[in-house]
Amino acid sequence: MQVHRFSAVCNMQTGVLASWRRLYIQAPGLEPVFLIVFIPIECGGTDCLKTLLARGDYQSVIALTRRKLAAQDPRLIEMRVDFDKLDEIDPFPAADVFCALGTTIERAGSQPAFLKVDFEYPRIVAERSAAAGAKQFVLVSSVGADPKSGNFYLRVKAEVEKAVSAQPFESVHIFRPSVLIGKRSEIRLAEAATVAASRAVQFTLMGKLRKYRPIAAETVAAAMLAAAREAKPGRHIYHYDDIVSLAERL
Repeated sequence: MQVHRFSAVCNMQTGVLASWRRLYIQAPGLEPVFLIVFIPIECGGTDCLKTLLARGDYQSVIALTRRKLAAQDPRLIEMRVDFDKLDEIDPFPAADVFCALGTTIERAGSQPAFLKVDFEYPRIVAERSAAAGAKQFVLVSSVGADPKSGNFYLRVKAEVEKAVSAQPFESVHIFRPSVLIGKRSEIRLAEAATVAASRAVQFTLMGKLRKYRPIAAETVAAAMLAAAREAKPGRHIYHYDDIVSLAERL
């Protein structure tokens, strides 16, 4: 695994831009390049990375992260970045972009802090990667995302979907899972209780309510890769049954 550490505080000509160019000097001919952006403690992001490294679809994987990753793979290029300064970094070179960034209002501490992580970061990543010529953007959103929702969380999810979809990607894949089930590096009591409750009632969620069933993070990760592999042009939204079906086709 190659590790590159830099801050967007660096001079753009001698620091950040040089770091991106260096990737292609060290790893020529490794198209298509894959770029994943995520917060490591989120099970969605870590499962996504694990799934993609386990498959042979991408010859090079660039992971933007705040902290050291546990994953080890010769194709993995780990980029330590300051997410608060993403807009100062040169456009991200990638063929496909997978974004599993996300937090909770409780963990973020306030609505503005949550907005920064769940809206601003993905928006900037989408804009910068589109400017670099990325073909596909695969986004993890949430079931119930709606710009008219009375729930702040769901309004933000709808707005980030809109922001990503406004970019000139050939394909935009939006995943709207309900509660994600998976191993986390830290225990959050409120989320653990939500997962337990969701599991207890999941088989009562039938018909139009099936989309609210909890789903394994690794299933979502497999479906994300399957969607990128199929590369259908246009904007696509996936709920529970769509996600399960895609994962089975991988």
